Amino acid sequence: MRIVGVIGGSSVSKDIYDIAYRTGKLIGKRGYVLLTGGLGGVMEAASKGAKEEGGLVIGILPGGARETANRWVDIPIVTSMSHARNVIIAQTAEILIAIDGRVGTQSEIAFGHIYKKKIIGIRCDIPLPFDEVKTPEDAIALVDEY
Repeated sequence: MRIVGVIGGSSVSKDIYDIAYRTGKLIGKRGYVLLTGGLGGVMEAASKGAKEEGGLVIGILPGGARETANRWVDIPIVTSMSHARNVIIAQTAEILIAIDGRVGTQSEIAFGHIYKKKIIGIRCDIPLPFDEVKTPEDAIALVDEY
């Protein structure tokens, strides 16, 4: 049974929500298991789509309360790990589909690379959160300014 992780932001536009929903529907229709972070936004939309097609939905939750899962999650897994749960998501999914997202999604993508997972992006334009410099001197100058 293939496990497909859908990762992305918890606050999204209607357009991104619709993309995640359609992605979830296709996952459910094919009989794949959907794995998400279990909350709102992209996670909720994909979960809803998969569930409407009879799919199984697993949510890896950041907190310790299963009630925080969106209503389409079949198997809520509480972790009390906050963003550290992203390791579990990246390690458990066979393939990751990143839709939009910010820093949390970026960490899931990074862990996906570490675990050599196939990663597919849809509208996933995540900037690198660091200042690029050319020399050690430039780096230390930024440290001095901070």
